[in-house]
Amino acid sequence: MEKCYCGLDKPFESCCKPFINGLKFPVNPEELMRSRYSAYVIQNANYLMATTHVSQREFYSVTDILLWAKSNTWLKLEVITAHENKVEFKAYYLDEKLKAQVHHEKSTFKKENEIWYYVDGEFF
Repeated sequence: MEKCYCGLDKPFESCCKPFINGLKFPVNPEELMRSRYSAYVIQNANYLMATTHVSQREFYSVTDILLWAKSNTWLKLEVITAHENKVEFKAYYLDEKLKAQVHHEKSTFKKENEIWYYVDGEFF
């Protein structure tokens, strides 16, 4: 069994894929953040846009999200803390020049109509 891209010891098929395919909704911000990381790995920009809070969507485009997802090789996700509506994480990847990078962010999420959305993040 290959672990899910998000780092949990479960297969992608039963971990993040049901969220990305719209069969289930994440029940907390950490699940949403993990599924969004997996969406970057599999280059599903539509899911990333759909799970971004409507108040923030004007700042993103599916084309730009897809370009960033494709230009990097995603290596692993490390969740540092997850409390209430905040998740701090590090996403490790290789950029287009194959240089090792770390995206360190404390993300804020908002629940509306029983669905969690990504709002924004503080970058380190």
